[in-house]
Amino acid sequence: MSKEKWITGNIPDLTGKVIIVTGSTSGLGMETARVIAGKNATVIMAVRNVEKGDKVADEIRSQFSNAIVEVRKLDLSRLQSVRAFVESFISDFDKLDILINNAGIMMCPYSKTADGFEIQMRTNHFEHFALTGLLMPLIVKSEGARIVSVASMAHAWGDIDFKDLNWEDRKYNSQKAYGDSEIANLYFVYELARRFEKNKKSVKVIAAHPGWTSTDLQRHSGIMNSLNGIFAQKVEMGALPTLRAAFDIEANSGDYFGPNGRLHWKGYPELQKSNEKSHDLKIAEKLWKVSEELTAVEY
Repeated sequence: MSKEKWITGNIPDLTGKVIIVTGSTSGLGMETARVIAGKNATVIMAVRNVEKGDKVADEIRSQFSNAIVEVRKLDLSRLQSVRAFVESFISDFDKLDILINNAGIMMCPYSKTADGFEIQMRTNHFEHFALTGLLMPLIVKSEGARIVSVASMAHAWGDIDFKDLNWEDRKYNSQKAYGDSEIANLYFVYELARRFEKNKKSVKVIAAHPGWTSTDLQRHSGIMNSLNGIFAQKVEMGALPTLRAAFDIEANSGDYFGPNGRLHWKGYPELQKSNEKSHDLKIAEKLWKVSEELTAVEY
């Protein structure tokens, strides 16, 4: 794989491509949507706040007069919303070239979703698992399709307790819960990549992390928020690993991209390796089974 600095200039013209970006009203998702809209793709902004999404879409259209951007409601804390989004999308489109599972929350106070699940694991992992599975009929029939999941260096904190997924028996640790949800994203990517390979499907499944990027994601972490100005990179750089995962022609299923700088906090995207625990086959298989049971979505 090329060692040259990978930038948005490496992305080809995307005319005719249909791409979903979840959580695209701010930060990494907004920048990702902006870049690919500028490359002439049809961009579906899947967002919780449609009003905010419409404003972002208008900003993108003002920058790129030919941009094709649609805003659609997707609340990743509600499985019913995921199903409604997919039903609407499938009725309007006959293919999906790239699904970018970008949306996420980070180290927020303890709360449960409407379905009764701990909010970080439900939002960051389970609902993206459901979304991807429900969209699978379109994905597998789209030539050269990709699924990209945005993970985090925080996967290093992850150690999923399957006996207490909703933190009902333990004192809640928002940092630990976030780490659990992020390593879950990697289990999902690696396991889905293995399943596609086993079934001889050409879909590529790739993970990326943004290093330390200044976004609204850190608003619940006082320390990280206060240090953003010193250590964090701008969102234009933070989105590059996601974009490389989505469009680098040399990328392979199961790859993991992140910044190439010191501690992988900043820099241009390069191929990296997540921690050893994230490659545990037994945990990945167990999480897959649990995910199917809790979302009622089978692949």
